[in-house]
Parts: sequence; C-alpha cells; structure tokens
Amino acid sequence: MKISRIAQVGAVAAVAALALAGCASNETPGGDTTDAPESTLSGEIAGGGSSAQEVAVQAWTSGFQTANPDVTINYDPSGSGAGRESFQAGAFPFAGSDRAFKVEEIEAGPFDACVDGSGIIELPTYISPIAIIFNVEGVDALNLDAATAAGLFAGTITNWNDPAIAALNPDATLPDLAVTPVHRADDSGTTENFTDYLFQAAGDVWTNEPDGVWPLSSGEAAQGTSGVVSAVAGGNGTIGYADASRAAEEGLSTAAIQVGDEFVEYSPEAAAAIVDESPFEQGRGEGDLAIELDRTSDAAGVYPIVLVSYMIACQEYADAAVAPIVKGYLQYVASAEGQDAAAAAAGNAPISDTLREQVNAAIDLIVAE
Repeated sequence: MKISRIAQVGAVAAVAALALAGCASNETPGGDTTDAPESTLSGEIAGGGSSAQEVAVQAWTSGFQTANPDVTINYDPSGSGAGRESFQAGAFPFAGSDRAFKVEEIEAGPFDACVDGSGIIELPTYISPIAIIFNVEGVDALNLDAATAAGLFAGTITNWNDPAIAALNPDATLPDLAVTPVHRADDSGTTENFTDYLFQAAGDVWTNEPDGVWPLSSGEAAQGTSGVVSAVAGGNGTIGYADASRAAEEGLSTAAIQVGDEFVEYSPEAAAAIVDESPFEQGRGEGDLAIELDRTSDAAGVYPIVLVSYMIACQEYADAAVAPIVKGYLQYVASAEGQDAAAAAAGNAPISDTLREQVNAAIDLIVAE
C-alpha cells in the first residue's frame, strides 16, 4: 500500500514556540479560539522521547493547551529510545519516537500503560529530512554520494582533501584537515534512520545494520540533537547528522546528497517525496502505521535521508482518565491546523490528506469513554 503524495503547504500562521523544552505552559497564544467549542478536558499528562520532534511538539502543545486551558501537556525530549522505554514501562501515556517499535518488541511486550492485549497505535505525524551537517573552514557547500558519506562516518575517509570528496566537489578548496565525525551518544531514532540510509544505500562501505545506538567507538559522541549540533558548530573539520530544522536554526552548512544523476538538497518537499515512494510495513496491527522507507529510490527530487517520527499511544489505557486527553491531543497533532503549526515552527513536511485519514482512523481506536 502506497502513501499518496503529501500536499505542499501554502501560507501558514506563525506559531510561537514555548520557551521551555518541557512545553508545559498554558499561556502561549495558539490562535483565536473565540468560536471554538468550550473544552471539557482537564488534567495533566506527561510524555517524552524524540528530541527531533521537540519544536513541533512545542507548537502542538501550545495550540492544544490554548484550546483546552484546563489541560497541561509536559514533554521530555530525552531521545527516542528513552521515550519508548518510558512508554513501555508505563511512565508515559504517550511517546514520540523516530522509529516505530519493531514487531518483535511489540510481541515481547508488555506495555504497562495499556490494558493487556489492547495493542498500541503508532502514528507517522512528523516527517522531516535529516541533514548531514558539517563545519569545515573555507567550505560552505558540499556534494556527497552514499559511499562517501558512509566512509566519512565509518572512519575510512579521514581527511577532508580525500580524493573521493574532491571528485564530487571539483570547485571546492578542500583543506588538509582531519575529519571528526560526530554521532549521538544516546539511543536515537535519528541515528537509526541515518544508519538505515547508510546501510541501504552504501552497504559495501557501511556494514553495520541499522540501529538506534551508534555502532562504532570512533568519532565524537554527543547527547541529543542539541549536543550533535553544538559539537559540529563548535569544531573545525566536524561532520554530523541532525534533524534539518535544527541545522537551519543554527545556520550550519549541509551536504547535498546524490540521487540518480543529481545532487538533492534537503527540503520538506523532497522529504515528503521519498515517503510517497515508500509502503507501510507488513504484519502490523490495525492502528500501527509504520512506514518502510525506500532509501535507494532514484526518483527525481527525492531526498533519501528522512526521518518519519511517530506518536505512540495505547488503544486502551489501564488509567482510563488519561485516554481522553491523549486522544484529543493526537487528534490536534494530526489535524491540518496542528500540522501547519508544526511546519511553521519546525519546518517539517505536513502529512498528506490521505495519510491524515489513515492516522485519524487509528486514533479512533483509542477507547476514551
């Protein structure tokens, strides 16, 4: 089953991002709610996980709390691995993760926040390119193919004037400077998506299977998306990977990636295009919308290093009081208003109308009576 092409976004309203990473303020404006029905929701819930989603979650939380002033949503951007573990242990009623749970992880269970046997839903509500970021004095632009990118991160290319880089960048003045690859220190869905690209597109060079934990001891480790961005920005000769919105915020240089005969810069539209080319994974439950990304597509205009980040929740909660809040929040996240708010704040690609219908059908599975 293919996902239809994501519609491009027109003009969107600017949404103020919350100042705190925890996103707990109810005072940030989220739009005019004069004509909105009065909210009947109240309470406080805490979720956490993906740091790549952090800015989008701030926008979603702002809009939802403005429409529901008696609700407080807290979000800890501790990383996808921590978010999944906390959700599975029942510490969070929802989690953000840059990868879906694997089928064997779901089968092994348990999920302590959920009623036994109720199942989980996984919603692809955040789509964003992962940028290869670099900081090399005198080099502002860089073209990379998959094999060269893999060599830089695997440690087989150790100097910036290496012939493989020079061949792809004949107009660049490449310095005699050591390469310092920077990777995530924490278990990260961004890492899993990035290593999935390296493995699919350059398996001869990158022989490690995709994993959220960086498999090599070489290079420099940094905590979270912010840590990687800071480490790359603070060095010379550094190269790393991060959610593209964070790269744009910091003004870091980013590499164009070879797809077929062209070099493609990251963009929300190019990230959406690779999702269009990719099917849902087989063998999953009704509300589990995990996408099997095709990183080797040579279709025109696709950017293959993309992150599809998920919101994860229970179909039925052991604590029934949290279910209406989680369900309402996820409905806002998936809505056109919520997706446009995130795009304005984070620069991600809003989901298509067809995918929204599928996501809403999954959200409807949440028992919230």
